[in-house]
Amino acid sequence: MNIMRTGLLLAGMTGLFLAVGYLIGGQGGMAIAFVVAFGMNAFSYWNSDKMVLRMHGAEEVNARSHPDFFKMIEHLAQRADLPMPKIYIMHQDQPNAFATGRNPENAAVAATTGLLQRLSSEQVAGVMAHELAHIKNRDTLIMTVTATIAGAISMLANFAMFFGGRGRDNPLGIIGTIAMVILAPLAAMLVQMAISRTREYSADRGGAQICGNPMWLASALNIIAGQAGQIENEAAERNPATAHMFIINPLSGARMDNLFSTHPDTGNRVAALQQMAAEFGGGSTRYERSEPGPGFDGPWSARRDEPPRGPWS
Repeated sequence: MNIMRTGLLLAGMTGLFLAVGYLIGGQGGMAIAFVVAFGMNAFSYWNSDKMVLRMHGAEEVNARSHPDFFKMIEHLAQRADLPMPKIYIMHQDQPNAFATGRNPENAAVAATTGLLQRLSSEQVAGVMAHELAHIKNRDTLIMTVTATIAGAISMLANFAMFFGGRGRDNPLGIIGTIAMVILAPLAAMLVQMAISRTREYSADRGGAQICGNPMWLASALNIIAGQAGQIENEAAERNPATAHMFIINPLSGARMDNLFSTHPDTGNRVAALQQMAAEFGGGSTRYERSEPGPGFDGPWSARRDEPPRGPWS
């Protein structure tokens, strides 16, 4: 199902790319766009995760530089039965996180400094478990490739505004070009949003199962949603095509649970997690700071001193 969904997405994005190329240069422009789209799809499969991490200034960390945060991810990955992902830190005050990578064997999780500093260790565990659920569900390939190609479509549409619509190779002239400038990025955005909204609910449930307590993630979602609109994420504002990858929309202004929202309504997500908590009870792991006070690395350590409960154990 995930392979089919990825193929359909890439086909749709490629079709948009070809349509823009056709409006810029007719049959010749479409042929060039096809070659570019083929190369971009191949490049995105192997390198889009690195591109997205670079867009957000993410820096890789390890057990030596951030031992306690590393241990938390390692513990959660073991609970999820996943290979250890690479871990990245983004120097952004807005609390947020995302996962990327073409498969579980080549995956990465990225958290902002704001997430580590503003949330409790249990809430951070809930957020990172959500991102590991995306990896386990193999959502990360479609998330990352979508972000890369959607951004490229927007750039090509802007290119069409300057160079299309002026020659006889353009079948629709300036009117068609203007329409494509507006509609192509919108269509790409709708594909992102439709996929993201259903995927987030699944990752919420999977994340609650991985961390062992749905309320850790529920409380984290409330805090992140409240602060995301108040604290600007400059990297995300510069690269809006990546917004759907984050656990909460990092862009200012997107609050409504409608067709144009990159994420489901936070209240609906929290309610689903509360229902899950009521059905299955609490979790099995507590995370403690090994040093007092807030800090860049946490720091946290996992302690298993309660019997596991619920279907995630």
